[in-house]
Amino acid sequence: MTNQHSPLTEPLAEPDTVVSELLDFLAGQTRSPWSPETDLFRDGGLSSLFAMQLVVHLETRYGIAIRGADLRLDNFRTVQLMSALVRRLQQARADGRDG
Repeated sequence: MTNQHSPLTEPLAEPDTVVSELLDFLAGQTRSPWSPETDLFRDGGLSSLFAMQLVVHLETRYGIAIRGADLRLDNFRTVQLMSALVRRLQQARADGRDG
C-alpha cells in the first residue's frame, strides 16, 4: 500500500504552491534564481527543448495531461502562466473534462 495519491484523487494544487515548486524546479535545473514573471525563453535564454522538460515535469508532478493547444510555448513562458495552466487542467480533470 502506498501513501501517494493517484492523479485522479489528488487535490487541486494551490497556485502559490505551484509557483514555489516550479521556482525550485527551475533553480535546480538551471542553477539560477527566477522570478514568477520572468519570460523564461526571452529573458532567460531557455530552449524549446527545455520546454519539453517542463511539460514532462508538470504532467508527472501534478497528474495532468498537456496536449493539443495547451502545448503552445506561450503557456510556459513564465512560472505564473504555468501555474495557471496546471490549475486549469487540474480543474478540468476534477470536473471530468479532458482540458
